[in-house]
Amino acid sequence: MRECVELTGMVMRSAPVGEYDKRLVLLTRERGKITAFARGARRPGSRLMGPSRPFAFGTFKLYEGREAYNLQDAEISRYFEELASDMEGACYGQYFLELGDYYSRENMDGTALLLLLYQSLRALLRPELPDRLVRRVFELKSMVINGEYTEKPPQPVSDSAAYAWEYVICAPMEKLYTFVLTPPVMEEFSQCVQINFSRYVDKEFQSLKILEMLSA
Repeated sequence: MRECVELTGMVMRSAPVGEYDKRLVLLTRERGKITAFARGARRPGSRLMGPSRPFAFGTFKLYEGREAYNLQDAEISRYFEELASDMEGACYGQYFLELGDYYSRENMDGTALLLLLYQSLRALLRPELPDRLVRRVFELKSMVINGEYTEKPPQPVSDSAAYAWEYVICAPMEKLYTFVLTPPVMEEFSQCVQINFSRYVDKEFQSLKILEMLSA
């Protein structure tokens, strides 16, 4: 049997397989996106039940197989269970996981995207930060990580909106969510991110459809 590897990551997707197992998709710092099977994770009392839930963040101990990993154990430092008590926040969080899944690749350095996911989920739990702002910052920074962005806003905007755009592009992950915008500036900033997003991202996200229904 191959040696056990320890990877820092977050569960982005979790689906039942067979009677008791789960198939996981994780974003890891060291190896990018990987697929792992959590054997027996659906059995009552299984130690893998918690670590196989979406949003679980921590250190995962896995054995590498031919086509996938097998999860042996995990030390989870954050489950983000607070999101479950807020339907809208949970939908935003699920959208972040979907977008992270869209952008991540196998055998890539997942450090930046993983840190962005972690900081953005934390930002959703801060009541002083509007979820809409967190979403647009997350989208823009995701595109920056992937090299799909313009240095200036894609349309004429106020100085405040232009500064917000440039700040998100340049700011380190830990400093991303340190500002709020007035409603007019937020509208400008949001429109610019949407223009960029529509230009580079060719995918429909189920969680966004649910968010639209909630806000209708």
